[in-house]
Amino acid sequence: MTSTTPHLPVAIVGGGQAGLSVSYHLQQRGIDHLVFERARAVHAWSSQRWDSFCLVTPNWQCDLPGHPYDGPDPDGFMKRDEIVAYLRAFVAKVNPPIREEVSVLRVESAEGGGYRVHTSAGDYTADAVVVASGGYQRPIMPRMAEKLPGSLVQVHANAYRNPAQLPEGGVLVVGSGQSGAQIAEDLHLAGRRVHLAVGDAPRCARFYRGRDVVAWLADMGYYEMSVDQHPLRDGVRDNTNHYVTGRDGGRDIDLRRFAREGMALYGALEDYADGTLRFRDGLKAALDAADRTYNGINAAIDRHVAENGIPAPEQAPYRSVWEPEAPVTHLELAGSGIGAIVWCIGFAPDFGWLDAPVFNGAGQPKHRRGVTAQAGLYFIGLPWLHTWGSGRFGAVGRDAAYVAAAIETQLSGPSLGEAAAQPHGTVPGHGAGHAAAHP
Repeated sequence: MTSTTPHLPVAIVGGGQAGLSVSYHLQQRGIDHLVFERARAVHAWSSQRWDSFCLVTPNWQCDLPGHPYDGPDPDGFMKRDEIVAYLRAFVAKVNPPIREEVSVLRVESAEGGGYRVHTSAGDYTADAVVVASGGYQRPIMPRMAEKLPGSLVQVHANAYRNPAQLPEGGVLVVGSGQSGAQIAEDLHLAGRRVHLAVGDAPRCARFYRGRDVVAWLADMGYYEMSVDQHPLRDGVRDNTNHYVTGRDGGRDIDLRRFAREGMALYGALEDYADGTLRFRDGLKAALDAADRTYNGINAAIDRHVAENGIPAPEQAPYRSVWEPEAPVTHLELAGSGIGAIVWCIGFAPDFGWLDAPVFNGAGQPKHRRGVTAQAGLYFIGLPWLHTWGSGRFGAVGRDAAYVAAAIETQLSGPSLGEAAAQPHGTVPGHGAGHAAAHP
């Protein structure tokens, strides 16, 4: 770094809803900062979602800072283009100081305190850094993908758009979490022959006893439960999300019903060798476990209704509409008619650019509601950062307010970068002590 290296009180890495929520709250506190976004603000919602994508949570749960949902259908589920419009309106309201199409290449501690921030557009120093890049940067593709025939089209869920994108013939969808189950449904409704490798994702009802299950759970305080209060503690961060959909006004996703209608279900995909796909003998156990979760959530609602004397129509537990016969653990690819695979096995975080001793043995950041033990380093937008909604529109704003308050406390004390910052220049248009405008 040189004497002309610009200095920032706060550098925010990531221009999605999490980073912009922090920007909103920093502006409310008059704290100068700059957001770095490697693409365009909130770009992932328009560039990494399929055409029929919609929210699985009702619109009333969309409550970004200063930007609650105010449309005509609070109980509905915004479709992809509506989500993009909602987020673009949020960007306009926040009007963040942002450098778009600028990648942060490395962040490291600076001598005397603070951080050195190396970007594709030059270097900065900062008193504080907020990591708002999320936990879903790197699409997971298994090594077995390299062994599959080159004639087989392979796409990850983030690159899937619609059934017409894939060649004619059958499609193998690997993974039955939220993305896998919804993409399998999308293909199934389009009349495609779908083969689904089912994992251990749980499921839940869309509506139960006359209301959206999300509304019941909100009344029961589930969404206010912190990670410290959850029975699994930090382990809940590794949980797979329940599959359900908001499509066509919202409904359950019942893989057994799909199977009865012709979808081929298998256990988890384990390997490919000698022209054969090999699946785990675990389909029945996976379906049964998902249904136990489904009925267990509904039973908790039943208890809530009974304990509080709430008038609500009775509804029977879910009962299986289809059972697998002898498990299919081997499938010859050549004779299967499968011409494409959609990998829906998740994403991995990518914090390789961050040089700081804040990670556990699994490479996950250690923090308490986004505040790490490393002075001036914060995280935002991660699943269960504090509550279930931390990585969603519903609660990321509250976490951002907490992080912004922690930053304000940090900056009001002796500046971590005071000694190093004195000889440095400042970013044009970024005077300390006020919210910056666009550079």
